[in-house]
Amino acid sequence: MRKEAGAAPAGGLAGSLLREVAAEPGRLPESLASFALRRMGPGAGKAVERLRAAHPDADAAALRALIVTRGRRAVTAEGAFVGGPFMLFIPVAFCGALLSQARMIFELAAAEGRDATDPERAAELLVLQGVYEDTAAARAALTAAPSRTRRPETRGRWAALWGLVIRMARLLGLLTPATDGPGKLVRIFQIALSCLVFLVGLVAPLVWLPYLAVMYWRATTRLTGRATVFYVGSPDLRVPRGVRVDAAMGLALLRALASLLVPAVAVFLVVTSDLRIAGGRWPVLGMVLTASCLFTGGWWLWRRHRRRPTP
Repeated sequence: MRKEAGAAPAGGLAGSLLREVAAEPGRLPESLASFALRRMGPGAGKAVERLRAAHPDADAAALRALIVTRGRRAVTAEGAFVGGPFMLFIPVAFCGALLSQARMIFELAAAEGRDATDPERAAELLVLQGVYEDTAAARAALTAAPSRTRRPETRGRWAALWGLVIRMARLLGLLTPATDGPGKLVRIFQIALSCLVFLVGLVAPLVWLPYLAVMYWRATTRLTGRATVFYVGSPDLRVPRGVRVDAAMGLALLRALASLLVPAVAVFLVVTSDLRIAGGRWPVLGMVLTASCLFTGGWWLWRRHRRRPTP
């Protein structure tokens, strides 16, 4: 499959974005929007031009479909990275996914004849992410001078980093914003599930890849739906925030649980057969666990790639 022009991954800029947002985590959404506009706005407009040239027969709807397909694929790739053997790189991967989402929004705006480098695009991105109710409030937040007064550090470094990761997950759409009533319980459950995913991923990397990939796919689909309504239809972005458990999420969870069986069975066989290297069992367990997880994750990636249609 030929890679679309202008579809460079956002991962190369993720480290720079992480340093910028870590310097002032309280302005994470505004820092992301400003950074994305500076670094990805010019390229988004050019990418749409190249996409039009590559698909001269595509109408406006088909062009938007191409942009959305490519954008969701880029964001899902970042989700696969988080679900792989690099769980400790979650902040970098989240930054890459956020930038991929922002680039897709800018490309959708450019496809509708809007300047992808206009500061208004950053305000629109904040509205589409649900950070602000309207672009006027978003513009005011973007133009407000950041606070130069450092608040006293009341939390440790790791606690602060974890708080930043949770905020990134909300911004990505992986966690439901706080709501009244039962919504708070749902939010607590989702955070607890994210913690469990992280802990399991440290022991058995790659086995959560199907679950996380679907999470990214669904969150980006919701974002693109809001963007399409904003740029093409009614500008009213106030959509229900309720959480529904659908078949895709249930299937992804079952696949993740099934993936755990492969390393579990492999470890069981090593223990029962009493295999050892240099008189020790731990080297064998480490190699078997790593190989089984790589096999499982690689099989899911191959299967997903094989079934994915070419745009």
